[in-house]
Amino acid sequence: MSKQPKLTRFNQSVLSKYQIYNGIFMTLPFDAVTKTGVLLPLFHETCRKGFSDGMDPTSIVNSFFEKYQARRSPESQINLLFRFIQYIERQVVLFDAIEDAAFPIVNNMDGIGTLRSLKESVSAENKMELLRKYLKEFKVRIVLTAHPTQFYPGSVLGIITDLTEAIKENDLLRINDLLAQLGKTPFFKHEKPTPYDEAVSLIWYLENVFYKSFGDIFDYIQQNIFDGNKIDNNIINIGFWPGGDRDGNPFVTPEITLKVAERLKETIIKNYYRDVRRLKRKLTFRGTEERMSLLENELYELMIGNPSELTLDDLKTELNSIKDIIIQKHQSLYVSEINSLLNKIHLFGFHFSTLDIRQDSRAHEKVFIDLVKTLLKSGSTIFPKNYFELSPSEQVQVLSKVEGKIDFSLIKDDETLKTLQIIEAIKTIQEKNGEQACNRYIISNNQSTLHVMHLFAMLKLVAFQDQMTVDIGPLFETITDLENAHLVMEELYTNPAYSAHLKSRNNKQTIMLGFSDGTKDGGYLMANWAIYKAKERLTEISRKYEVTVIFFDGRGGPPARGGGKTHNFYASLGPTIEDKEVQLTIQGQTISSNFGTLDSSQYNLEQLISSGIYNSLIDSDLRMLPENREVMGNLATLSYKAYADFKAHPKFISYLENMSTLKYYSKTNIGSRPTKRGKSEGLVFEDLRAIPFVGSWSQLKQNVPGFFGVGTALKYYEDANEFEKVQHLFKTSSFFKTLIENSMMSLSKSFFDLTKYMSDDPEYGPFWNIIHDEYVITKRLILKLTGFTELMQEEPSGKASISIRESIVLPLLTIQQFALKKIQELEKESPRDEAQIKVYEKIVMRSLFGNINASRNSA
Repeated sequence: MSKQPKLTRFNQSVLSKYQIYNGIFMTLPFDAVTKTGVLLPLFHETCRKGFSDGMDPTSIVNSFFEKYQARRSPESQINLLFRFIQYIERQVVLFDAIEDAAFPIVNNMDGIGTLRSLKESVSAENKMELLRKYLKEFKVRIVLTAHPTQFYPGSVLGIITDLTEAIKENDLLRINDLLAQLGKTPFFKHEKPTPYDEAVSLIWYLENVFYKSFGDIFDYIQQNIFDGNKIDNNIINIGFWPGGDRDGNPFVTPEITLKVAERLKETIIKNYYRDVRRLKRKLTFRGTEERMSLLENELYELMIGNPSELTLDDLKTELNSIKDIIIQKHQSLYVSEINSLLNKIHLFGFHFSTLDIRQDSRAHEKVFIDLVKTLLKSGSTIFPKNYFELSPSEQVQVLSKVEGKIDFSLIKDDETLKTLQIIEAIKTIQEKNGEQACNRYIISNNQSTLHVMHLFAMLKLVAFQDQMTVDIGPLFETITDLENAHLVMEELYTNPAYSAHLKSRNNKQTIMLGFSDGTKDGGYLMANWAIYKAKERLTEISRKYEVTVIFFDGRGGPPARGGGKTHNFYASLGPTIEDKEVQLTIQGQTISSNFGTLDSSQYNLEQLISSGIYNSLIDSDLRMLPENREVMGNLATLSYKAYADFKAHPKFISYLENMSTLKYYSKTNIGSRPTKRGKSEGLVFEDLRAIPFVGSWSQLKQNVPGFFGVGTALKYYEDANEFEKVQHLFKTSSFFKTLIENSMMSLSKSFFDLTKYMSDDPEYGPFWNIIHDEYVITKRLILKLTGFTELMQEEPSGKASISIRESIVLPLLTIQQFALKKIQELEKESPRDEAQIKVYEKIVMRSLFGNINASRNSA
């Protein structure tokens, strides 16, 4: 039977169910303020009509109270606004759960981009052998980061999971109970989580989602593409940053890193233990039952931390022996279950996921200066006495040949000691959990060869004198650093010591490219184009020196940080960019929205695998045409100039400080990391982290990082009567098409009526108008470029989802702006009413949660 259109499936399985279950939710009697559930729809309608009539948020809130709640005291009005916030937060949870439950219905689980579809198209073209060859080397790695954009505490995540299951089964009684539970479960954390808390939260996904979805995907590939034969390549794996990402997070200590690695090992062994227990109930045959019992006991001892001699190799060997007995003596009964467990062991080892270490090059530089000074003062001969008088290239030569071992007792500086102890921890983790457990160190803000060699030398001097089993991954972020990246890498490739290190690592070099600071630095088009060109140059230079470069993309969640439909990006890259592996960061609410359930996890992983190998299997050449490169480069330059001028506007920083929610992010207690890098009193643009930066624009519903400069660049071609050049680029370049589609998503999530009142502000009105004008131009010209009559016209279900989510939080946004305006007024009064200011600040802070969660990929 043919499927109904995707939008119809969405309306039936998501929108209709939300309307039904939201009706139930609104009548539940669980709050102290009377009639909240009755009044919220009235307030929602007041907001909707108010904005369409050109009213500002303050007038909308005041008119609501005058019309419907005139007798309420000011204190009672505030209480009702807080209740509205709580209700709306939970409406977002309900919508998330319904959308998760409907995922396999709305999305075609066997459609384009899935493994089944890939296999069928490859079979039809007689390219199965080529696909097998490629899958023997190709890998996809998603790296879970601790970036604080997930506002749901663990208890709420559990409710979402249970609610999703109940909705799938249409279990009304259970749904009713879970909605009541949701109403009484607090969302706000009174204390900031530790990095270990963050790790535990994300390990939940490893244990409950990825363990099965990764296993199922690998089983499918083995059975249907490799005809049941063994695959040496693991194809899909997970990276992990909580507990290892020290960039700007002083709370990630060596002890935390070791503790997280230990928790990862405990969790994967717990999963193996459960599977072995289940298998033992089936393998009740002569020659297998006792052996399964012994395995179960050994895994149990390992799981609870007791001494056990069971190694990873022992576990594989024993299961393979049991498998042989079953094949030879018991008609291969349940052999597929053993194969499935062996595949999981192949994927996850005793480490579950690879714990990356990350630190900023500027922090390393301080540590390294202190280390050299300390060693020289002690009389050590590891470094020459004139080290600091040497040129950078001479210092690189010294670091290439450095030998010795650091005596930790000499080190007095706490940060230097922690940095060295982290390196020691890498060695310890490898010894306990295997090399895959922790074998990569990312250097943020990498600008030079010297930055890489600082780490190279420290690794050798601390724990890796004999063999360096750690990959060094420089992260190039700013536009300037991206332009110079290939020169840095050529210096490294031609350095004999570093080249020898690469040879010991199978001549593979990981290079991370970061969208976050690239977009913040250069704007949307320039960041994406700079990364594209950097990848081409890095591919060329790496191939020249016979090094396989692995690009690790710091993609984040929203289009402004390289997110959006990421698989479209990988499918759009031509042969000039190395594509042996796809690696990208997944963070915050993007983890729960794209990979939070078995269905969404499997679907999105399959999309990444398919898009990653697509280029190698198709006959068409996706490289960008010369005339397109010129247009794309010009668009990026024009966009960059517009964004740079905007960023240099005297009101840019103060607008974010005084008119947005930027300063409230640190009060939400959602992440362990400070909201800015530096220790300066005032706000310095360079110290501003990408997440609160992008998130603050999102809260204003002015998604500047995802569109600013695009309209100006397009208008240049319109004014020159050469718009057909851009239209040709859009039609013939998948890369540019994907950029525009993701920018449309940013525009779709913008709502300038919310802040229209700012246009009359004597201080910030002209600045607001600059943003709004760019939005209007960008929207008009993107519609002209695509030939659409409305944004996201070709993605009706995605557009519908955004529309409903934006509608749900409309009252929340209104309350937030109302409170921000009140704070501005109260701060001008003399004397200041500090108690009142705190109340409204709390309203702003609490309103952040629902807005971010509803947007799913906005920070």
